Amino acid sequence: MSATLELTCALIERASLTPDDAGCQRLLAERLEVQGFEVEWFQFGEVSNVIFTHGQAHNQAEPSLWFLGHTDVVPPGPLEDWTSAPFKAEVRNSILYGRGAADMKGAVAAMVTAAESFVHEQPDHNGQVGILLTSDEEGVAVDGVRRVAQILGQRNGAPQYCLVGEPSSREQLGDTVRIGRRGSIQARLKVHGVQGHSAFPDALDNPIHHLATFISALTVLQWDQGDESFPPTHCQVTNIHAGTGAENVTPGHAEAWFNIRNAPASPAEVIKSSLEDLLKQNGILRYELGWRVSGEPFRSEAGDLRIAVVEAVQAELGIEPELNTGGGTSDGRFIAPLGTEVLEFGLLNESIHKVDEHTPTDDLEALSRVYKRLMADLLTS
Repeated sequence: MSATLELTCALIERASLTPDDAGCQRLLAERLEVQGFEVEWFQFGEVSNVIFTHGQAHNQAEPSLWFLGHTDVVPPGPLEDWTSAPFKAEVRNSILYGRGAADMKGAVAAMVTAAESFVHEQPDHNGQVGILLTSDEEGVAVDGVRRVAQILGQRNGAPQYCLVGEPSSREQLGDTVRIGRRGSIQARLKVHGVQGHSAFPDALDNPIHHLATFISALTVLQWDQGDESFPPTHCQVTNIHAGTGAENVTPGHAEAWFNIRNAPASPAEVIKSSLEDLLKQNGILRYELGWRVSGEPFRSEAGDLRIAVVEAVQAELGIEPELNTGGGTSDGRFIAPLGTEVLEFGLLNESIHKVDEHTPTDDLEALSRVYKRLMADLLTS
């Protein structure tokens, strides 16, 4: 069993459901402290955050390269649906199964084993290598990297480069590197009407009818055309709630929840204004609109990190990665505004958040090699 596989198994067997870290970060701290890494903890409520650093970064000639990951995982769902227990790591036919294998305990293990090997071989390396971990990525993401990034900004301590270990690969390890991410907006709309007996339409105002007209207009609205890196902004209705439970009574209100994934051409404030205009155009004047921006879109312009990541993938995996901004959101959205060049590269994402989540065992050690080469390329003279 390789070092990276062994560590991944140990992490999987800690049931770290958001926001409980379940001792994952402490396990890693015990390994890295003996390698000379400095450890800084940030505990916010139930959320555990930690930064491991080795070396110092003073200027561009001595850069800082941090890896960003999370130790929390989503719930496994019905245990009877799993072929093997979700928090009991199991290897079958060179595939590792367990919750978090791909998202993203495998990548976290690869970061750690790569850092251990690099520091062992290059104890006096240039600049600084770091690993930032949180237990609040799969949840509301309020007390995790968002809070740590605020502190880093206040003390001017953001790294020059940051590689997020989210599972970016689609069909084979290395085929995709994320150079940014779309934004994500959650909206909850409640349309008010007048409850009444369905036999007397003049005495009621059915909010379901108003909501249906609005949704019809919303789902065909073209926000923008996207650009060379971002697909067009799009909206998906995720929940609809209405009705009194009676067959012949119209409700007093109807609700719809929707999620918008936005490109830079459509910032959150523009989208909200457009939604309010669309409500008015459809004659909806009595409503409540709840609004939460999970993250604004970001894109890192081509820099030394992008060059080094592409070269490391080519050298270690023999593949030319596609550069895109696909997928959902990640904690990179909190680091990028600090002026850090942020990219994402990790394991296959096909099985993430699913029953029988898994990753090929060979990919774990291969990912560790890519991460180590990246450290060598950016942190050695």
